[in-house]
Amino acid sequence: MMKTTTIDALFTPETLHQLFPKERSNEFFDALFGDADEGAYDIELAYGGSDGKSITLELRLHERPGRCLVCSLTQGLPEVFTRHPVIDVAGLVREIDTLLAGAARCGEWSLGRTEQRKKNLHIIPLTIQLKS
Repeated sequence: MMKTTTIDALFTPETLHQLFPKERSNEFFDALFGDADEGAYDIELAYGGSDGKSITLELRLHERPGRCLVCSLTQGLPEVFTRHPVIDVAGLVREIDTLLAGAARCGEWSLGRTEQRKKNLHIIPLTIQLKS
């Protein structure tokens, strides 16, 4: 089991930005609607913590100015994000596996239900099971 402090130290803001660049939100909406400006939110990857057996990350949906996050269909997003090639959660998990550098291995992963933290912030948790 990898120490949680070791895992915590890996997920700096810079690393999270490299794993999930800000531009990916526009690429997603461009693929979905044919126009990045149609998107109601920006997607940010955040680190939610680790218990040594799993890692929790968050896909944070931040409402864009003049848009309505609550009005967009965020409840169905975990299923969409699981399969969408631009979001590429499976690729993200592979990159995290590389980041762990053999100290632990990524196993099964899943996206949880969309949670509304604030009117302008929704979270989709990504849980990755760790294997030694």
